[in-house]
Parts: sequence; C-alpha cells; structure tokens
Amino acid sequence: MGEPTPASPLPSWRWPEADWRALVGRVRAGRRLRPPSWNGKRCAVALSFDCDHETFEMGAGGRAMGRIAWGEFGRRVGVPRILDLLSRHDVPATFFVPAVCALIDPDEPRRIAAQGHEIGIHGWIHENNSLLAYEDERALMERARDVLREASGTEPLGLRSANWDLSPNTIRIVREMGLLYDSSMMADEEPYELLLDGAATGLVEIPVEWLRDDAVYLLFNRNPPTRPYTPPADVLDIFRRELDAAWEEGGVFQLVMHPFVIGYRSRIFILEELIRHAKEKGDVWFCTHAELARHARDHALDPARDIR
Repeated sequence: MGEPTPASPLPSWRWPEADWRALVGRVRAGRRLRPPSWNGKRCAVALSFDCDHETFEMGAGGRAMGRIAWGEFGRRVGVPRILDLLSRHDVPATFFVPAVCALIDPDEPRRIAAQGHEIGIHGWIHENNSLLAYEDERALMERARDVLREASGTEPLGLRSANWDLSPNTIRIVREMGLLYDSSMMADEEPYELLLDGAATGLVEIPVEWLRDDAVYLLFNRNPPTRPYTPPADVLDIFRRELDAAWEEGGVFQLVMHPFVIGYRSRIFILEELIRHAKEKGDVWFCTHAELARHARDHALDPARDIR
C-alpha cells in the first residue's frame, strides 16, 4: 500500500488535482455491511464509553490539577455508576480505554471485562494521532494494546482514535495490527468496510457522529471556552429520536458517552431511559462493538441484493 501524499505547502484552492484526489481517496467508505437482521433482531444498539479520565487533560500536554481530578471523577464515580446500571439491565457495552488510564488503575479494565463488557484501544495517553509520524503512532498503538491485554485479560479488537483525530496512517496501522474494526469515522450510520487507497481492507468501520456523543451537549471547558448548552432532558430526546429512527430503518443505534460527562446523578438517567425505551420497543439486540463488527462482516448482504 502506498504512502500518504505529503501535505502541500500551497493553499487548498491551488492544490493539484492529484493531491486532493489522493487525500480524499486515502480512506473511504466501501460496501455497507448490512445483514438481513441484527442477530435475529430488527435493530442493534451498541453503547460505548470513552474512559478518558485523567488523560482527557494530559493527552494534549495539560497539567492542571483540577482538570485531572475532573477526569478522576469518571474513574471513582462515573464508571462504577455505569457498570451498576448496565448490570441491573443486563446490557453489554464497549469501553475504550487509554493505556495510561489502565496503568493508573489496572483493576478498572479488569472489573469491566469481568462483567462481560468489551475493552477497546483508545490511544496511549489520549494523544492526537493526526500529529504523529507513522512509526510513533504504530508503536503507541501496539503498546496500548499490550497494556490493555495485560490489564483486562482480554484481547482488544477495535480502535477508537482519541478525539476521532486520525492520521493518514491510522487505518493502515489498524489493518497491520490485525484488529477487527475501527470506530472513529463518520461516513455512514451503518457499519461499512474500510477502503485504503481504493482497496478493500476487510476492516469494519462502526461509525460515530458528534450528535450521538454526550460531550457535545454536556461538556464544560475553559479552554476552548465551551459550556453545556443543552438540558439533559433535551439530550435524551435527541438520542431517543436517533434510536427510534434506527429502529424504524432496521439499522444500528450507536452511542458515545464519557464517564466524567454522563456519570453525574442528574445525567445518568439519560442512559437508563434509553435502555428502557429500547427494551419497550422490543426486537432489539444490545451488543458490544466487537460483536456488531463481527456480525456485520460475517452476515452482510451481497450489495447487489441490498435494496437500500
């Protein structure tokens, strides 16, 4: 597979056609991986939690004690509260964990995995992959996988790039490492196969989207200066509408949450109400991202027979 085209020093409106075509064509959405049903159900629900914790501050080089403590809330309060809720409703989920978070508290991924949930790769220290050279990015991803394997006793099968910032090499590295899937891109609402320089990779993409992310609506930040602007009840309404539409289409409802965002007493009801709502609708498969990726890959319809 070829190397990414070097960044052009010219302004974008002066890029040669070969440059912008190479950029657009580096990673693309291939065939939609649409099975006849989702493990015998009409709709799949894939819940995920990005356990950024202290690395939310440290990943970009920050050292603010208060913000590190804010991340610690996700570890001390958010994750236990989420695990308790998932256990009460007997629902599996996927937890994407930066390796440094697993080194700070190796018991956390062990407890998560022991309850039947999936552990996925989420960088070494929540670093921005788009700023890394190929050698550094691959070394960090491999080290992260080793740490998570040791801490959780399970084999990580998927990647979620921190902040969804991928480099031109990220998907190449995911393929080289033999992972099953990525969950960092936004080209569809359904799982699809990833293309690299126009060639099928065999990798599954479980797409994310900012509007299905709790942090977009509820995250407080001084730098950059962002404030929660959506009441929790309205966030629930947005997520519920996404779930209802996925159910009507016979598709996938995938959601991204953060323990230090969703884990507060006045917000955790969002997660519980979504689970209750999905169960009330019925004909829903609650699954981990790895289960979803494997099922989509192994049971996808022939594109010629997919009438969508």
